[in-house]
Amino acid sequence: MSLGGGGGGQMQELQQQMQAIEQEIESLEEEISEFETEKGEADEAIEAVERLDSGDTVQVPLGGGAYVRAEVADIDEIVVELGGGYAAERDQNGAVESLNRRKDLLDERIAGVQEDIAELEAESDQLEQQAQQMQQQQMQQLQQQMQQQDDGDDE
Repeated sequence: MSLGGGGGGQMQELQQQMQAIEQEIESLEEEISEFETEKGEADEAIEAVERLDSGDTVQVPLGGGAYVRAEVADIDEIVVELGGGYAAERDQNGAVESLNRRKDLLDERIAGVQEDIAELEAESDQLEQQAQQMQQQQMQQLQQQMQQQDDGDDE
């Protein structure tokens, strides 16, 4: 028994679109998680910069899980990443300001990604409503066909 109208193909297309949206949302949520990690690292850096004084001993990461003890020669010579592969030397207050600006930018990026997620969720909701309407129409068509068959059998 055929439902007619090619509803199966449309339903499959809607499901594929909803799946693609869900994957995009997951990707964006991972992006937010990465931004949150960056913010946490900036917070840790701010806390460290504010606590440090010239002459303090610190452990400096060398990479690969290796560290070396070093003495802070001058707290007003802090190199801060600016983004895009650039860095600049800042004094203690300037370093904190740069890190706070980075956090503000990350907050803006997070807000933008959250807006994108909200738009995708709204689009997914619309597609889900369309799918439900299609299912209802298919059920109505099936009921009508069954009713027509019953009427034909009664004659």
